[in-house]
Amino acid sequence: MSLRSKVLTLITTLTVTAAGLAAVGAPAASAAPLDLSNFTLQVADNAGYLKSNVAGLDTALPNVGVGDIMAEANRKGTVTNGAACNSAAVTDPDRPDDKPKVSVTKSFCWQNDPNGEDDRNTKNWYPQGVTTVADAQADQVWGGSNQPLLVSWYFKGGVGNTAKGTRVSFIDPNTGSYRHVLLAHPFHNSAGNASYTSLRNNQTAGEGSSLHAGGMVWYGNFLYVADTARGFRVFDMRHIYDLKAAGDKGNVTDQDKVGRNDGVFYGYGYRYVMPEVTQWEHTASTGPADSECTQNDGAPNFSFASLDRSGTDHLVSGEYCDGALPTNGRVAAWKIGDATVDGEQRTAGSRMYADAAYSLPRSNIQGATRFNGRWYLSQSHGEPVAGQDDLGELHTTSAVTSPTGTLQVAKTQPAAIGCEDLSHWPAGSEDSPTLGTIWSVSEHPDRRMVYATLPQ
Repeated sequence: MSLRSKVLTLITTLTVTAAGLAAVGAPAASAAPLDLSNFTLQVADNAGYLKSNVAGLDTALPNVGVGDIMAEANRKGTVTNGAACNSAAVTDPDRPDDKPKVSVTKSFCWQNDPNGEDDRNTKNWYPQGVTTVADAQADQVWGGSNQPLLVSWYFKGGVGNTAKGTRVSFIDPNTGSYRHVLLAHPFHNSAGNASYTSLRNNQTAGEGSSLHAGGMVWYGNFLYVADTARGFRVFDMRHIYDLKAAGDKGNVTDQDKVGRNDGVFYGYGYRYVMPEVTQWEHTASTGPADSECTQNDGAPNFSFASLDRSGTDHLVSGEYCDGALPTNGRVAAWKIGDATVDGEQRTAGSRMYADAAYSLPRSNIQGATRFNGRWYLSQSHGEPVAGQDDLGELHTTSAVTSPTGTLQVAKTQPAAIGCEDLSHWPAGSEDSPTLGTIWSVSEHPDRRMVYATLPQ
């Protein structure tokens, strides 16, 4: 990952715009980076604004569900059991032969069509986050039989509406069929009508680059997408719009337009659009401008995310810190049930409090998940370099019982080149989950793969 700067938090004053982002006063950061108060999350002040715009879009566009998207999958990848479907993702000629190989129990590779949609090699979009139906449902099934994997991508380049934001792939891990869904930020346009724009790190009109979406968690109806500098953008599986089914009101061919234009809705050519319904943001200050990844850091970055289903379900997130910086970053956990009441997201001003936070034992951590007190951490080494072993690592920590401290690596195994976010698919039963497989995604063109591995 390369877009890790705290873009929004370096802005000292935010003007309320048509995009609906508002400035929030934050208390001073704690002098101790692991003080749990640094990790408190709060529903953003613009939550009501987002909700009202989604309600407006509901009246204008037809809604579909996850099952409809899976049934209309329009791209075809490959699925391999027991091995890597893309050997380039897990092998490096510079790696000594006596070193262990990447363990792969199942893998998915993107459509590779040089004359059409080439997701395996495109340099316009980069895959980052991963979550699965095992996060969404304890019984690991959505609807009658769907078991989707979801992967987030960010668009590289552009500013404002030329930055196409974030998309999510809904993948059938059994057939390899999949479809992209565009994530969007809803707002009132100049005519006072509900519209939407691309998902960016600054939603001010004409500003901001694509939201990195380095991690995400699908839990029940909601999809929590990491917003590096703020916290989480939240989406609802009950609000996904089908622009093709909208008839003359929808356009699925124009790849340059987004939102409502002269009564027609666009989505950069994508058929399905999913608007955010609320935001959770940190309440503590990030500290001085030069405090990121130092002992003076306050609120963390939100670089990746996962779910812990051992005991009370927890939302997990952490921050990426480059090896050249003074500290390795932090991870934290929140009871995910605190985000909702009666099945709906809480209202503006509601808070979630972290009950655990730890310093990371390694730099360049791209993903983390937790189960039964142990943490599983993916570590990458950047772009492939000739003469260097570029494979990543998957670290297993010693079990921890205290709410804060520094994690200690107990075991390490190889991971894919350019490994990113992690998601745990438990074994065992719905009521008694055990350690299962860990899914990850690799990001570099021609080395891309989504795969499951058995953690040590």
